Amino acid sequence: MSDSIAMTWGSTPQERAQPLPCDSALENPTKVWHRAIDVAAPASVTFRWLCQLRKAPYSYDLLDNFGRRSPRTLTPGLEDLEAGQTMMMFYDVVSFEPGRHITAVFRSFNALFGRRVVSYVVQEDGPDRSRILVRVRMRRPGGPLGLVVPHTLPWIDLVMMRKQLRTLAKLAERQAAADRQAAAA
Repeated sequence: MSDSIAMTWGSTPQERAQPLPCDSALENPTKVWHRAIDVAAPASVTFRWLCQLRKAPYSYDLLDNFGRRSPRTLTPGLEDLEAGQTMMMFYDVVSFEPGRHITAVFRSFNALFGRRVVSYVVQEDGPDRSRILVRVRMRRPGGPLGLVVPHTLPWIDLVMMRKQLRTLAKLAERQAAADRQAAAA
């Protein structure tokens, strides 16, 4: 795999060029990487699943959720966002737009992993379809770790976030199908 995959997985050049909320939350990053995925669900359903990141990381639960399984049903109230709320255990929500985006800053281990801010953005992509766009802006840590982390972290993040986005997409798609079935009944 080339380094460009680690930096741009699933995203288009147009998506990488568009401004996202995290751009103003961390100026002069040393690295920026992008992630994106198609979701066969309306943007409103997809956004509700993004809000679930307040409860769990939805990636490899054994590694990043202390072995607890991330919930497979929506937890009511998680879409009631406020600045300062915890997200994925190590991030704090800094800005949001209901139905559109959640932007959070990494608050732990900055000396080890660098300062990071991430925006999760949901965009409508046709009838009953959406896309999740993610941009991570990072400023590398100082010292010797600053030489290693910027080159290894995008690959680690790619593996974890790819699993996260695929899981959230699958759950949103399942929810959309259940909603359609309930509406038809």
